[in-house]
Amino acid sequence: MRTIYSADHLLHQSPGELIYGEFVPAFEKPERAELVLKRVNEVRLGEVIAPEAFPLEPITRIHAPGLVALLQTAHQEWLGLGRSGAAYPYSWPTRGTRTDRVPQNLEGRLGFYSFDCGTPITATTWQAVKASADVALTGAKLLNAGEEAVFSLCRPPGHHAGSDHYGGYCFLNNAAIAAQKLRDDGARRVAILDIDYHHGNGTQQIFYGRDDVLFVSLHGHPDQEYPYMLGFEDEPGIGRGEGFNLNLPLPWGTQWPAYEAALTAGLDRIRAYAPEAVIVSLGVDTFKDDPISQFKLDHEHFTRMGEMIRTLGKPTLFVMEGGYAVAEIGINAVNVLTGFEGK
Repeated sequence: MRTIYSADHLLHQSPGELIYGEFVPAFEKPERAELVLKRVNEVRLGEVIAPEAFPLEPITRIHAPGLVALLQTAHQEWLGLGRSGAAYPYSWPTRGTRTDRVPQNLEGRLGFYSFDCGTPITATTWQAVKASADVALTGAKLLNAGEEAVFSLCRPPGHHAGSDHYGGYCFLNNAAIAAQKLRDDGARRVAILDIDYHHGNGTQQIFYGRDDVLFVSLHGHPDQEYPYMLGFEDEPGIGRGEGFNLNLPLPWGTQWPAYEAALTAGLDRIRAYAPEAVIVSLGVDTFKDDPISQFKLDHEHFTRMGEMIRTLGKPTLFVMEGGYAVAEIGINAVNVLTGFEGK
């Protein structure tokens, strides 16, 4: 299995995040991707290659041009206003406010296009974000060219980013961009399986009204867990997309037997859909020692996940998402991949 990796991910480093009333070092940090890459090389998973540089058009097929422009220019504008450090939003639209017009003020636009304050924009964030999307697009291109499985080692992650909003450490939705690329290159149906601990609210929002991309997500129940306001069982899709969104939320403390049953249900739904390709949003924050998650999976369970996903028998693109037990992230992520390959 080939791995797509760009060192440009190092250009994004959050100065910190507000969590539980404290400003703390960011959980999403460059070491995550570096340790996954180290493990890829240790187990000799396969060739590691750099991504191809793509134009913006595959990104704007998914994301609003205004969001893309903001990510490119926000920090320069921030400095131009006499500010320092990273650009953080702090005011968001809510019920009863105007959402039919984009604010002209920078702070207004930061709030308009985001949903939390945990995703700061630095001077070089855009370069990292664009490279992460290119990593995903390169993986999709290789899959379309006939490869059975590819690992896109994306960072920053992407599944919380919606068509017109960023947040949850995510700026652009790498999995969604890759799915659209596969569709544009001829795949009639694509399935996205999200096994990150947190619900892929952005991916759901992007495809909620479509029947050409099935979204299946296993995640912490939103009654207990971020992002709280999406990811419930009663969200099947809308219009043409009705029946093409499947959420499988699980409670805090979930162990392997319950997780395995949910994964089996999700895989059965994907089989029934009969996609031409599968994208796996590969988050490994379901690990028992993850600092911001509440599931209880262990190393061997990630291997089993890969084995189960392989039974779909479809070309598969793995797109890196979350996982914040940094010391173990390489073991857990690569266990999924080696399980898939039967190694």
